[in-house]
Amino acid sequence: MAGSAHDTLAGLRRERPRRAPDDLSHRGVTAPLAAVAAAFTLAQLLLVRPGMGLGWDETVYVSQVSAHAPAAFFSAPRARGVSLLVAPVASWSSSTALLRIYLALLSGLALFLALRTWRGLLPARVLALAGALFASLWVTLFYGPQAMPNYWVAVGALATVACFLRTRAHPRDRAAVWGLAAGAALMAWMRPVDAVWTVLPLLALGLLGRAWRTLAVLLGGLAAGAVEWVVEACTSYGGLARRLSAGSAIQGGLGWHLAVVDQLRSLGGRALCRPCTGDLPNPAVTVWWYVLPPLAALGLTVAVRARRTAATALPLACAATAAFPYLFLIGYAAPRFLLPAYALLVLPVAGALAHLVTASRPSRRPVVVTLVCLGLAAHLVVQLAVLVHLVRGTTAAHRVWSRTAAELHRLGVRPPCLVTGNEAIPVAFYAGCSSAATTGHNANSTEHGIALTARRLPVAALVPKGSRPPAYARAWVSVPLGDQRLYYVVPEGGA
Repeated sequence: MAGSAHDTLAGLRRERPRRAPDDLSHRGVTAPLAAVAAAFTLAQLLLVRPGMGLGWDETVYVSQVSAHAPAAFFSAPRARGVSLLVAPVASWSSSTALLRIYLALLSGLALFLALRTWRGLLPARVLALAGALFASLWVTLFYGPQAMPNYWVAVGALATVACFLRTRAHPRDRAAVWGLAAGAALMAWMRPVDAVWTVLPLLALGLLGRAWRTLAVLLGGLAAGAVEWVVEACTSYGGLARRLSAGSAIQGGLGWHLAVVDQLRSLGGRALCRPCTGDLPNPAVTVWWYVLPPLAALGLTVAVRARRTAATALPLACAATAAFPYLFLIGYAAPRFLLPAYALLVLPVAGALAHLVTASRPSRRPVVVTLVCLGLAAHLVVQLAVLVHLVRGTTAAHRVWSRTAAELHRLGVRPPCLVTGNEAIPVAFYAGCSSAATTGHNANSTEHGIALTARRLPVAALVPKGSRPPAYARAWVSVPLGDQRLYYVVPEGGA
């Protein structure tokens, strides 16, 4: 057994990418991948409403570069990648629809480029099917046009693993070298800690194979993407160790937490499952999760027989390390956390499905093709049903924030102004105000500071019904507002 493992590792180190027979023509690869990316873009524009409004985290990222509202408090785990990504639109326009369209187009292009880096490593039909599988997940469609980092880590991971394989095989391939650096930088630019988890197998394989040049390019890309985050840690968070510690505290304290069941609960369309309680979704919604591991194992078996072991084993290993902290180290769940793992897992899964269709006996092939097509069709219907339900609920929730902002304006709380209390960050963004908190992970002010601000600017405090207002707001005018109460003050001449 030990000898077999050693031989397998040696094979991974020696293996060179083999050009697949149907990849001899650029057009034979480009056309199907472009079709998948175009369909993905169109599906986002049709299914994820451009006017859905921005979510809580989105308002934080967009506010950093927005001309519409002051920058919200930027907590320790966040990175500036998303803010810079949306800056070409958000810096001059407050249109959410325009921002969604821009991100949908950009995410479709990114998926095409990431899949194309695998040209020659895997057959074109496998790449096209893998892209379609990933693009048709509700979580991919929902977050592709959003100002959130996880999708971009996913496409960065796809490109990084492919370019790593190419660079080890052909060190003078400049396109692969630049692609490796760019993919690693993109991941670290968006979420530095996630980037490190994702590339752990690449670092290990590079060390074992003494691929020093490839390692240098990979580490250089990670450093280039993370340098701003590290510098900001030293200038604004008291050092890198303290920023990592603060990020861990915000996530509930990193440690052994079995979040697998939490992730299953979130598959029914819960964007954030914290606390993650309640029943599991209908089995029809979660069955694809149970099918992934056996199909991935079959894909690896097929790849070993076809002597494409590295092109399948390496994305599997990176998917495992990318998913590990979100399955076992945090005490809550969000489906978007696993997007990088899904992007890498679909490669062996697509290989397994293609094998089931092409390797079956001619007499059985019609039955196998029918079963596979029916399974994929049912999967697509479920994904779209979850997506439509989630988009409808999210749009309704965001409209509540928009109505609250409109009520603030009606009462005289207009920019420049300050909003504090319940859901202050998104409401403040919608109203064009600053936000403040005195407790919690987003604490950035004090009660005394808010009271002083209220002497010169309009200030509003949102308090859940039945709760006492903060001491500084008890003398302010108050009105009921949905399931909360609004306390506000507009100083003379301050509106």
